[in-house]
Amino acid sequence: MNERCLVCDLKFEREEGYFLGAMYISYGLALAAIGALAVLMFLFTHLSPAKVILWSVVLFMPLAPSITLFSRVLWIYLDQSLDPDLPRT
Repeated sequence: MNERCLVCDLKFEREEGYFLGAMYISYGLALAAIGALAVLMFLFTHLSPAKVILWSVVLFMPLAPSITLFSRVLWIYLDQSLDPDLPRT
């Protein structure tokens, strides 16, 4: 991830642990994605619930980096919408 926005020069990580809240967003998105995969696999396959959960987690793994970046973007948007007058330095 870049240190600053190339367009508006917004500093992304303003303080130590700034993206801690993004971890909660990432966890929720991951849980929803794994749950959706598990439901779809359970409906369309005849695997046991344990195998469905295991395969859902395995199939989710390639999505993990993009979910992490997306949750950081959502966290920055949430932060900017709640406190838009933060300095961009």
